[in-house]
Amino acid sequence: MLIRIAHWLRRIFYFIARPITLGVRILLIDDEKVILVKHSYEPGWFLPGGGVKRGETLEQAVCREAAEECGAELHVVQFIGTYHNFSAYKSDHVSLFLSEDFSLQEKYDPEIEKVSAFPVDQLPGDTTPGSRRKITAYTNGSLQSSGMW
Repeated sequence: MLIRIAHWLRRIFYFIARPITLGVRILLIDDEKVILVKHSYEPGWFLPGGGVKRGETLEQAVCREAAEECGAELHVVQFIGTYHNFSAYKSDHVSLFLSEDFSLQEKYDPEIEKVSAFPVDQLPGDTTPGSRRKITAYTNGSLQSSGMW
């Protein structure tokens, strides 16, 4: 409950301040399946990821977020590109990475309700639009290095 309240307070801050944000997301692909997470404070399935902390590189951030959100230890990480998202009253920039070589350990994070693997061509109906676009582009071989998240 407190996480949901904090999430809505953050959205109010975004409306007032209109900040520029930087985040990371990762396509964790294994055997034609993608790992998605469901947050406890926001509806829908997302690619794992989150914000970049001060003094952290993009690669450090994606490794930390993958470990925190779904217990993934990334062995090989490939930078795909950086995308923009101007919804939710902020200027959001998301750097996307790909890993097809990782291991998963059970991890319990109060921010994450569920972690599941889905066939890349059978995503849940409530997969977020940005995550769905990037997964579809990956399967079609049409991932670009920039554009809309």
